[in-house]
Amino acid sequence: MSHEPSAVELERRAYRRGRSVRSVVVAVVSSLVVVAAVWLFVVNTKGWAAAQRTFFDPAEAAKTFPAVLAGLWVNVYVLFFAAIGVAVFATLLAVIRTLRGPVFAPLRFLAAAYTDLFRGVPMIVLIYLVGFGIPALGVLPLIDPRILGGVALVIGYSAYVAEVLRAGIESVHPSQRLAARSLGLSYAQTLRLVVLPQGVRRVVPALVNDFVSMQKDVGLISILGVVDAISAANIAKAISFNYTSFVIAGLLFILLSLPFIQLTNHLERRALARQQQGAVV
Repeated sequence: MSHEPSAVELERRAYRRGRSVRSVVVAVVSSLVVVAAVWLFVVNTKGWAAAQRTFFDPAEAAKTFPAVLAGLWVNVYVLFFAAIGVAVFATLLAVIRTLRGPVFAPLRFLAAAYTDLFRGVPMIVLIYLVGFGIPALGVLPLIDPRILGGVALVIGYSAYVAEVLRAGIESVHPSQRLAARSLGLSYAQTLRLVVLPQGVRRVVPALVNDFVSMQKDVGLISILGVVDAISAANIAKAISFNYTSFVIAGLLFILLSLPFIQLTNHLERRALARQQQGAVV
Protein backbone atom coordinates (compact mmCIF):
# COMPACT_ATOMS: atom_id res chain seq x y z
CA MET A 1 0.00 0.00 0.00
CA SER A 2 1.42 3.34 -1.04
CA HIS A 3 1.72 6.02 1.62
CA GLU A 4 -0.15 9.23 0.87
CA PRO A 5 1.27 12.44 2.39
CA SER A 6 -0.92 14.12 4.95
CA ALA A 7 -2.33 17.62 4.63
CA VAL A 8 0.41 18.91 6.91
CA GLU A 9 3.11 17.40 4.68
CA LEU A 10 1.49 18.86 1.55
CA GLU A 11 1.41 22.25 3.22
CA ARG A 12 5.10 21.91 4.09
CA ARG A 13 5.96 21.02 0.49
CA ALA A 14 4.03 24.02 -0.83
CA TYR A 15 5.87 26.26 1.63
CA ARG A 16 9.23 24.84 0.55
CA ARG A 17 8.40 25.41 -3.13
CA GLY A 18 7.47 28.99 -2.36
CA ARG A 19 10.73 29.51 -0.49
CA SER A 20 12.66 27.98 -3.39
CA VAL A 21 11.05 30.33 -5.91
CA ARG A 22 11.77 33.27 -3.64
CA SER A 23 15.39 32.20 -3.28
CA VAL A 24 15.81 31.97 -7.06
CA VAL A 25 14.36 35.46 -7.56
CA VAL A 26 16.61 36.92 -4.87
CA ALA A 27 19.66 35.18 -6.39
CA VAL A 28 18.90 36.54 -9.87
CA VAL A 29 18.38 40.08 -8.58
CA SER A 30 21.54 40.02 -6.47
CA SER A 31 23.52 38.66 -9.42
CA LEU A 32 22.32 41.51 -11.63
CA VAL A 33 23.30 43.99 -8.93
CA VAL A 34 26.80 42.49 -8.74
CA VAL A 35 27.20 42.60 -12.53
CA ALA A 36 26.11 46.23 -12.59
CA ALA A 37 28.54 47.07 -9.78
CA VAL A 38 31.41 45.37 -11.62
CA TRP A 39 30.55 47.33 -14.76
CA LEU A 40 30.41 50.64 -12.95
CA PHE A 41 33.41 50.28 -10.66
CA VAL A 42 35.75 48.07 -12.73
CA VAL A 43 35.04 47.88 -16.45
CA ASN A 44 33.82 51.46 -16.75
CA THR A 45 36.88 52.98 -15.07
CA LYS A 46 39.49 54.90 -17.07
CA GLY A 47 42.25 52.43 -16.15
CA TRP A 48 40.38 49.35 -17.34
CA ALA A 49 41.96 49.40 -20.81
CA ALA A 50 45.47 49.30 -19.36
CA ALA A 51 44.49 46.59 -16.88
CA GLN A 52 42.94 44.54 -19.67
CA ARG A 53 46.13 44.74 -21.74
CA THR A 54 48.23 43.76 -18.71
CA PHE A 55 46.13 40.92 -17.29
CA PHE A 56 43.64 39.81 -19.96
CA ASP A 57 45.49 39.96 -23.27
CA PRO A 58 44.08 37.21 -25.56
CA ALA A 59 47.21 37.09 -27.73
CA GLU A 60 49.47 36.71 -24.70
CA ALA A 61 47.13 34.07 -23.29
CA ALA A 62 47.29 32.01 -26.49
CA LYS A 63 51.08 32.30 -26.56
CA THR A 64 51.71 31.29 -22.94
CA PHE A 65 48.97 28.69 -22.51
CA PRO A 66 50.99 25.64 -23.73
CA ALA A 67 53.92 26.34 -21.39
CA VAL A 68 51.68 26.99 -18.39
CA LEU A 69 49.65 23.84 -19.13
CA ALA A 70 52.83 21.77 -19.35
CA GLY A 71 53.90 23.18 -15.98
CA LEU A 72 50.51 22.29 -14.51
CA TRP A 73 51.16 18.61 -15.15
CA VAL A 74 54.20 18.92 -12.88
CA ASN A 75 51.89 20.25 -10.17
CA VAL A 76 49.49 17.36 -10.73
CA TYR A 77 52.37 14.87 -10.54
CA VAL A 78 53.60 16.27 -7.21
CA LEU A 79 50.04 16.55 -5.88
CA PHE A 80 49.25 12.91 -6.67
CA PHE A 81 52.14 11.47 -4.68
CA ALA A 82 51.85 14.07 -1.91
CA ALA A 83 48.16 13.19 -1.43
CA ILE A 84 49.08 9.51 -1.01
CA GLY A 85 51.78 10.40 1.52
CA VAL A 86 49.41 12.66 3.45
CA ALA A 87 46.69 9.98 3.55
CA VAL A 88 49.08 7.38 5.00
CA PHE A 89 50.99 9.59 7.44
CA ALA A 90 47.92 11.52 8.66
CA THR A 91 46.01 8.29 9.32
CA LEU A 92 48.96 7.00 11.35
CA LEU A 93 49.06 10.22 13.39
CA ALA A 94 45.32 10.17 13.98
CA VAL A 95 45.39 6.54 15.13
CA ILE A 96 48.29 7.24 17.50
CA ARG A 97 46.43 10.17 19.05
CA THR A 98 43.41 7.95 19.75
CA LEU A 99 45.32 5.08 21.34
CA ARG A 100 44.14 4.19 24.82
CA GLY A 101 46.25 3.34 27.84
CA PRO A 102 49.11 5.03 29.69
CA VAL A 103 51.74 2.98 27.87
CA PHE A 104 51.00 4.96 24.70
CA ALA A 105 51.31 8.35 26.43
CA PRO A 106 54.74 9.17 24.89
CA LEU A 107 53.44 8.39 21.39
CA ARG A 108 50.32 10.47 21.95
CA PHE A 109 52.44 13.36 23.20
CA LEU A 110 54.75 13.22 20.16
CA ALA A 111 51.80 13.05 17.74
CA ALA A 112 50.08 15.98 19.48
CA ALA A 113 53.31 18.02 19.48
CA TYR A 114 53.78 17.29 15.78
CA THR A 115 50.29 18.42 14.81
CA ASP A 116 50.48 21.55 16.99
CA LEU A 117 53.88 22.50 15.59
CA PHE A 118 53.32 22.02 11.88
CA ARG A 119 49.83 23.49 11.85
CA GLY A 120 51.46 26.73 12.96
CA VAL A 121 54.25 26.82 10.36
CA PRO A 122 53.37 28.64 7.11
CA MET A 123 53.64 26.33 4.14
CA ILE A 124 56.04 28.61 2.27
CA VAL A 125 58.41 28.59 5.26
CA LEU A 126 58.20 24.80 5.45
CA ILE A 127 59.00 24.46 1.75
CA TYR A 128 62.03 26.71 2.20
CA LEU A 129 63.23 24.69 5.21
CA VAL A 130 62.82 21.33 3.49
CA GLY A 131 63.77 22.38 -0.02
CA PHE A 132 66.95 24.23 0.91
CA GLY A 133 67.68 22.94 4.41
CA ILE A 134 67.94 19.23 3.60
CA PRO A 135 70.39 19.71 0.67
CA ALA A 136 72.43 22.11 2.83
CA LEU A 137 73.11 19.31 5.34
CA GLY A 138 75.17 17.49 2.73
CA VAL A 139 74.31 14.04 4.10
CA LEU A 140 72.11 12.99 1.18
CA PRO A 141 72.77 12.88 -2.55
CA LEU A 142 71.22 15.49 -4.81
CA ILE A 143 67.42 15.23 -4.55
CA ASP A 144 64.92 16.32 -7.17
CA PRO A 145 63.27 19.56 -5.94
CA ARG A 146 59.90 18.11 -6.90
CA ILE A 147 60.46 15.38 -4.29
CA LEU A 148 61.53 17.92 -1.68
CA GLY A 149 58.45 20.02 -2.39
CA GLY A 150 56.23 16.97 -2.09
CA VAL A 151 57.86 16.03 1.21
CA ALA A 152 57.20 19.52 2.57
CA LEU A 153 53.54 19.24 1.56
CA VAL A 154 53.26 15.85 3.26
CA ILE A 155 54.84 17.16 6.46
CA GLY A 156 52.60 20.22 6.61
CA TYR A 157 49.25 18.86 5.49
CA SER A 158 49.52 15.63 7.47
CA ALA A 159 49.10 17.73 10.62
CA TYR A 160 45.83 19.25 9.34
CA VAL A 161 44.40 16.02 7.96
CA ALA A 162 45.36 14.07 11.09
CA GLU A 163 43.24 16.37 13.23
CA VAL A 164 40.29 16.00 10.87
CA LEU A 165 40.61 12.22 10.94
CA ARG A 166 40.99 12.21 14.73
CA ALA A 167 37.75 14.19 15.03
CA GLY A 168 36.01 11.65 12.82
CA ILE A 169 37.36 8.69 14.79
CA GLU A 170 36.36 10.17 18.14
CA SER A 171 32.88 10.99 16.83
CA VAL A 172 32.10 7.27 16.55
CA HIS A 173 30.09 6.22 19.60
CA PRO A 174 31.98 3.97 22.06
CA SER A 175 29.21 1.39 21.78
CA GLN A 176 30.47 0.62 18.27
CA ARG A 177 33.87 -0.36 19.66
CA LEU A 178 32.31 -2.41 22.47
CA ALA A 179 30.01 -4.25 20.06
CA ALA A 180 32.91 -5.07 17.75
CA ARG A 181 35.07 -6.33 20.62
CA SER A 182 32.19 -8.43 21.93
CA LEU A 183 32.07 -10.14 18.54
CA GLY A 184 35.69 -11.21 18.96
CA LEU A 185 37.40 -8.55 16.84
CA SER A 186 40.81 -7.38 17.98
CA TYR A 187 41.59 -3.72 18.62
CA ALA A 188 43.22 -3.36 15.19
CA GLN A 189 40.32 -5.11 13.45
CA THR A 190 37.82 -2.92 15.30
CA LEU A 191 39.66 0.19 14.23
CA ARG A 192 40.05 -0.94 10.61
CA LEU A 193 36.63 -2.49 10.01
CA VAL A 194 34.30 -0.52 12.29
CA VAL A 195 35.69 2.77 13.54
CA LEU A 196 37.71 4.13 10.61
CA PRO A 197 35.02 3.58 7.92
CA GLN A 198 32.41 5.42 10.01
CA GLY A 199 34.79 8.17 11.11
CA VAL A 200 36.13 8.89 7.64
CA ARG A 201 32.61 8.98 6.18
CA ARG A 202 31.66 11.73 8.61
CA VAL A 203 34.59 14.00 7.75
CA VAL A 204 34.84 13.47 3.98
CA PRO A 205 33.80 17.08 3.17
CA ALA A 206 36.52 18.44 5.47
CA LEU A 207 39.07 16.07 3.96
CA VAL A 208 38.19 17.17 0.44
CA ASN A 209 38.54 20.82 1.50
CA ASP A 210 42.04 20.08 2.82
CA PHE A 211 42.86 18.39 -0.48
CA VAL A 212 41.70 21.45 -2.41
CA SER A 213 43.90 23.64 -0.20
CA MET A 214 46.87 21.37 -0.85
CA GLN A 215 46.14 21.50 -4.57
CA LYS A 216 46.56 25.28 -4.42
CA ASP A 217 49.65 25.20 -2.21
CA VAL A 218 51.40 22.79 -4.54
CA GLY A 219 52.12 25.86 -6.68
CA LEU A 220 54.56 27.01 -3.98
CA ILE A 221 57.11 24.42 -5.13
CA SER A 222 58.07 26.92 -7.82
CA ILE A 223 60.26 28.68 -5.22
CA LEU A 224 62.53 25.62 -5.31
CA GLY A 225 63.22 26.10 -9.01
CA VAL A 226 60.65 23.60 -10.25
CA VAL A 227 59.25 24.64 -13.62
CA ASP A 228 55.58 24.22 -12.79
CA ALA A 229 52.57 26.30 -13.84
CA ILE A 230 53.49 29.24 -11.58
CA SER A 231 57.13 29.18 -12.63
CA ALA A 232 56.19 28.98 -16.32
CA ALA A 233 53.85 31.95 -15.85
CA ASN A 234 56.64 33.89 -14.14
CA ILE A 235 59.05 33.15 -16.98
CA ALA A 236 56.49 34.37 -19.52
CA LYS A 237 55.92 37.52 -17.45
CA ALA A 238 59.66 38.23 -17.32
CA ILE A 239 59.83 38.05 -21.12
CA SER A 240 56.73 40.06 -22.05
CA PHE A 241 56.17 42.17 -18.89
CA ASN A 242 52.57 40.98 -19.06
CA TYR A 243 50.67 39.21 -16.24
CA THR A 244 48.16 37.36 -18.41
CA SER A 245 50.13 34.14 -17.90
CA PHE A 246 49.38 34.29 -14.17
CA VAL A 247 45.67 34.64 -14.91
CA ILE A 248 45.91 31.55 -17.13
CA ALA A 249 47.67 29.64 -14.33
CA GLY A 250 45.00 30.72 -11.85
CA LEU A 251 42.19 29.59 -14.16
CA LEU A 252 43.87 26.21 -14.67
CA PHE A 253 44.15 25.71 -10.91
CA ILE A 254 40.46 26.61 -10.57
CA LEU A 255 39.52 24.05 -13.23
CA LEU A 256 41.65 21.48 -11.42
CA SER A 257 39.86 22.09 -8.12
CA LEU A 258 36.28 22.29 -9.45
CA PRO A 259 35.65 18.50 -9.49
CA PHE A 260 36.68 18.22 -5.84
CA ILE A 261 34.58 21.24 -4.85
CA GLN A 262 31.57 19.71 -6.57
CA LEU A 263 32.31 16.41 -4.84
CA THR A 264 32.24 18.20 -1.48
CA ASN A 265 28.89 19.81 -2.30
CA HIS A 266 27.47 16.48 -3.43
CA LEU A 267 28.57 14.72 -0.25
CA GLU A 268 27.10 17.48 1.92
CA ARG A 269 23.76 17.28 0.09
CA ARG A 270 23.73 13.50 0.41
CA ALA A 271 24.50 13.67 4.12
CA LEU A 272 21.71 16.21 4.61
CA ALA A 273 19.26 14.03 2.68
CA ARG A 274 20.25 11.03 4.80
CA GLN A 275 19.59 13.00 7.99
CA GLN A 276 16.16 14.07 6.74
CA GLN A 277 15.01 10.58 5.76
CA GLY A 278 11.71 9.62 7.32
CA ALA A 279 10.66 13.21 7.80
CA VAL A 280 7.45 12.80 5.79
CA VAL A 281 4.39 13.20 8.01
